[in-house]
Amino acid sequence: MTQPGRPAVFIHGLWLHASSWGPWLELFQEAGYAPAAPGWPGDLDTVEETRQDPSQVAGKGIDDVVDHYARIIRELQTPPVVIGHSFGGLIAQRLLGQDLAAAAVAIDAAPIKGVLNLPVSALRVASIALRKPANRNLAISLTPEQFRYGFGNELSGQESAELYDRWTVPSPGKPLFEAALANFTRQSPAKVNTGNKTRGPLLLTAGGKDHTVPAAITTSTRKLYHKSPAITDFIEFPDRGHSLTIDHGWREVAQAALDWLSQRSLLPASPPCNLHGISTPMSAGLLNVGTQRLWRIREHGRHHRTALGQ
Repeated sequence: MTQPGRPAVFIHGLWLHASSWGPWLELFQEAGYAPAAPGWPGDLDTVEETRQDPSQVAGKGIDDVVDHYARIIRELQTPPVVIGHSFGGLIAQRLLGQDLAAAAVAIDAAPIKGVLNLPVSALRVASIALRKPANRNLAISLTPEQFRYGFGNELSGQESAELYDRWTVPSPGKPLFEAALANFTRQSPAKVNTGNKTRGPLLLTAGGKDHTVPAAITTSTRKLYHKSPAITDFIEFPDRGHSLTIDHGWREVAQAALDWLSQRSLLPASPPCNLHGISTPMSAGLLNVGTQRLWRIREHGRHHRTALGQ
């Protein structure tokens, strides 16, 4: 029997359900990895269940989420690759800095402590929660209009609406407050050990049209790693918004992550598994991705810019 490949743990950000990683799980499994996308603490199994009981996620902060994924990772036999989007990218960097991961891919990651460049569009998205202090301990939902601005600004109105209906869930407001106050808080949970000299490789990506995490935030984040000799690479997708992990162009981003892992010699430990052209999750803990199989997967021939460390 073929042994499972290197674990790959996917971490979603605010306002998206873990099942939105479904197509990525299939692609990474086909490449030979053993992927899983556990939800944040309090997330329920489906989008609908999470929407019906937002109290389960209310009040959860960055440390709660980091500790949750750290417990999952410690149960694995091999340090995983961690891939995170938005606040999931911040969490991935925390885990990498704590030497809990072999490598990390932080896709349009939320700002860590030390990032001072916060463009107006990012502040506008964050204000959805920050405008009311009581939101710190509540679960916050997006309206379709807010999702279109923060995630779907580079999509057609129809695709943005479809993604909103399919994947959005209430999320805790607390991480946004913690990130907003990070540079004024000595022991901020948004602080990452950027000086770790022995950590695994890190890939930071930026969407050039991202309103929620503009590319300026990612380039500022990258500068915070300059004092460490550990590998920190950067890729920009110039024409992509914050929806880049879930929209029609998701495969471009996923393939870039796979190519980077290969380049950095973080290959799966076993050959790819593909039965009759159909890939199914290798672990009972993986989420049902049946609905994602209906997606059209199209290659758009987009170009992206890369900057690889030494």
